[in-house]
Amino acid sequence: MYEFCTIISSFLPQEYKEVDQMADNKKFNSSTAIAVVVANMIGTGVFTSLGFQLLDIRSGFALLMLWVVGGVTALCGALTYAELGAALPRSGGEYNFLSHCYHPIAGFISGWISSTIGFAAPVALAAITFGAYLSSAFPLLHGNWLAIGLICTLTYIHGTTHQKSAGLQWVFTLIKLLMIAVFCFAAFIVVEIPQPIVFQPVQEDWAVIFSSAFAVSLIYVSYAYNGWNAATYLSSELAHPQKSLPKILLTGTLLVTVAYVALNFIFLYSTPVELMAGKVEIGFIVAQSIFGETGALLTGTIMALLLVSTVSAMTMAGPRVLHVIGQDFELFRPLAKLNKSGIPTRAIYLQSFIALLFVATSSFESILVFSGFALALNNFFAVLGIFILRFRQPELVRPYKTWLYPLPPLLFLFLIGWTLFYIFQQRPNEAIIGLLLIAGGALFYVVSVYFGRQARI
Repeated sequence: MYEFCTIISSFLPQEYKEVDQMADNKKFNSSTAIAVVVANMIGTGVFTSLGFQLLDIRSGFALLMLWVVGGVTALCGALTYAELGAALPRSGGEYNFLSHCYHPIAGFISGWISSTIGFAAPVALAAITFGAYLSSAFPLLHGNWLAIGLICTLTYIHGTTHQKSAGLQWVFTLIKLLMIAVFCFAAFIVVEIPQPIVFQPVQEDWAVIFSSAFAVSLIYVSYAYNGWNAATYLSSELAHPQKSLPKILLTGTLLVTVAYVALNFIFLYSTPVELMAGKVEIGFIVAQSIFGETGALLTGTIMALLLVSTVSAMTMAGPRVLHVIGQDFELFRPLAKLNKSGIPTRAIYLQSFIALLFVATSSFESILVFSGFALALNNFFAVLGIFILRFRQPELVRPYKTWLYPLPPLLFLFLIGWTLFYIFQQRPNEAIIGLLLIAGGALFYVVSVYFGRQARI
């Protein structure tokens, strides 16, 4: 995988190429950070989204374009975040960016979203899917208990040292990419008669692409691509973050875009759409269609293993937001505490506890839609911040500047804004839940500031 990442990075502009160097014992190197980005992105979304999309869209070309547009959006976001992350190299992702570009309350709300649903909810979703796939292969095992066991195990490992955390992440991410490649190749070889679905564009496809159904389906795709910004949550723990972040973000995003388009092509090429429409366990259904019952059970086990790296990566990256909030706000000061290896153990434990609550109390689709909306809104204002930061601080040192600026951030804002508009129109309940979550963050900010003032008296 690392060699492949190096090949991809050779095509990137010279200003952000980097020869990766080994980090010290309290730093993550670039290869680990790329693994975090890839593993954060490739999770439940790509193995569940197609079923929801097929309820409204049946064009092969339009369905693949969803994933291409999602990839372009993520790349535009990554190009923009690369500049923000290199100019503001502190852990915390959007919390760090919005605090500098707007006001501390904007950063706090962003951190609130990230810590409550941005990572905890996807951890729960990936763990639930892990349990569902593994219990389908071994019916005596209970899906929810498997999910809880996975979260607890990974929480323990990531709460120890950087070496153990990085080693676990690297191994499972490499396995994930290899298994996806093997699955796509094997499926393409085994399928003798492909499904009668057309991947070349026809006149009617363009109407579908500019429809509200396409825009709403993009929220599922955006959710699947969430994680392209994961390395910015680890900035303070990266070796040479100002040089390495652009390479990490873009290499990881390009790898995942290729994997997503390939996977969805194989799903549609090999399996009748009637079997997949409205279903969650798309990977299992496709494997059953291609390889039969025995092959499906084996594939279900493999797909469960793929999700280990997803839960691992989000357990690794997400708590860094809680950690920096703890550094900045007196009320959350206990979350800033590090263990002797420099790991924010309390923040890791808190995020995992929230994820366990999601596993125990929430349904799959409700978590996916409202968390996808809130995270898209979060990313929208972070990318908008590049214009504000350039206007307010033109003298700020920027080791990397967004390639083709201002096109990437403008394209990102247009595509995400278009999706958010249709979510408000088509799924107002989920949008309202997202806005209530933001209001809750504002309330907690006021309380945190009050406690901070009281502590200084």
